[in-house]
Amino acid sequence: MNLPDYVINDIKPLLNTGLVSDLQLLFNQLTYSHIPIKNEDGVYLGCISENDAHCFQKVEVISDCAYATEGFFVRDDTNWLDVLEAFAQNSTNIMPVLDSNSKYLGYYELNDIIGLFNETPFFAENGAVLIIEKGLPDYSFSEISQIVESNDGKLYGAFISKIENDIAQITLKIGNVGLSEIMQTFRRYSYNIVSGHEEDSYIDALKERSDYLNKYLNM
Repeated sequence: MNLPDYVINDIKPLLNTGLVSDLQLLFNQLTYSHIPIKNEDGVYLGCISENDAHCFQKVEVISDCAYATEGFFVRDDTNWLDVLEAFAQNSTNIMPVLDSNSKYLGYYELNDIIGLFNETPFFAENGAVLIIEKGLPDYSFSEISQIVESNDGKLYGAFISKIENDIAQITLKIGNVGLSEIMQTFRRYSYNIVSGHEEDSYIDALKERSDYLNKYLNM
């Protein structure tokens, strides 16, 4: 996937010399949670949220509200998982993109990035979902891969889905084989089996939640 192809440039950053009324008007016309702000030299300063914008007086100059500016952004070479993490950490549905010289290039929309996630083999390929857990100091992704592949399985994806009381929960998407032998091997390596799904019901549930999130963000 070529992530920079998803950079959007139809909404330009507002000048910090503009009025808050311009910012409020733009929010009334759009469904974005934040709007990028720049100075007269074209330097990206950060974003102002819709909630903050509607707390200011219309006649105020945006630069007078600089304390409310949130400076989040990603680079044009940031990988899509880190981009998705940046969205989550900043509770936003718009993510400014800067190049290596900190020049503003445009922005990503959250629903586009989630769409990329849904196209990955983790969601798109047929297979089984296995959820395992083990102590934080004890689990190893190389060991997990070895267990799956030694049983002729194909590992389509793995991520840490939960950490609690020094126990890491890992969700795996496995293709090419049933789960029985793989689960037995994980038990021999002292992994606890939380859940195993031969069918894709778990993946379908994740997709439904993703679709719901998209609809919610686009309301």
